[in-house]
Amino acid sequence: MGKISFQGSRLGKEAALRLYGEADLLELGSLANEVRHLLNPSPNVTYTVDRNINYTNVCVSRCGFCAFWRPPEHPEAYVLDLETLESKCEETLSLGGTQVLYQGGLNPFLGLSWHLERLRLMRSMGLWVHGFSPPEIIFMAKTWGMSVREVLEKLVDAGLGSIPGGGAEILSDRVRRAVSPLKCSSREWLQVMREAHLLGLKTTATMMFGHIETEEERVDHILAIRSLQDETGGFTAFIPWPYQPGKRTLRARKVGPVTYLRTLALSRILLDNVPHIQASWVTQGPQIGQVALHFGADDMGSTMIEENVVASAGVRFKVSETEIRELIVKAGFRPLKRDVLYRPLE
Repeated sequence: MGKISFQGSRLGKEAALRLYGEADLLELGSLANEVRHLLNPSPNVTYTVDRNINYTNVCVSRCGFCAFWRPPEHPEAYVLDLETLESKCEETLSLGGTQVLYQGGLNPFLGLSWHLERLRLMRSMGLWVHGFSPPEIIFMAKTWGMSVREVLEKLVDAGLGSIPGGGAEILSDRVRRAVSPLKCSSREWLQVMREAHLLGLKTTATMMFGHIETEEERVDHILAIRSLQDETGGFTAFIPWPYQPGKRTLRARKVGPVTYLRTLALSRILLDNVPHIQASWVTQGPQIGQVALHFGADDMGSTMIEENVVASAGVRFKVSETEIRELIVKAGFRPLKRDVLYRPLE
């Protein structure tokens, strides 16, 4: 994919910060939309049907922004049994789903064989497994005394198809030390993605913004993704989404639609080598999701048959496949159902 140029050169950090802070909102959106149509000229807006399956909420990371985790002794702590997992997969298939987003807390009581058994089950049922964010992979490697590559090879052999970009938050160790000091570092997050790409796995990348980070750190995060993509070409999509403060989590002023749209647009402009940008209707609501399609996004993400992590912070937007198609049409685009790798399914 060719790189988008502005006045003969790729946008660097200083120019990006100036654009982010000073450009008129609609001007920024228009520029992002131009880039979107250069990279994806068709009127298609893609979406997928899947569910988020969280195999455990037991987590030793205890991130300050997360309302989902529980300590092992908590009455609400759980580990998903095999029968429940199978039932969730059967329901996903019955609703037209083709894949699962499979993630969980950093649970030290779950061994390699436990994870491999569940991967084999999901694959045997015909579902693509988009699973295990980089913090989970790093935690597994450290817990089991294995290298990242060894862990990835074991998981792929059992059925792992691709890796989600969760756990990135902000790729700034200053921020990570403050909000998630027990989670992997920025370097480790990027290391997992590099190793995954070298093994032939495709991955997504995310950015959770709107807590204690600066605008400069947001730009640094996006540029770190761009740099790794230059090296490996393994990212299929970028998903920026605003932090959702809850009653038990890090206090922060909630990011509004304007900041969300500015950040989304900047992501599309800077990430000239990442094919797709996903709208975060799950955190912003369906209507802002529609607006995002005119600010550089070309994908509406998943219908979310099940979602637990964002919901635990009190944000509960849900849409059916019919509704997500209608949202895309009403925004002026053509809906196209896809798989994890952005291949059309219709």
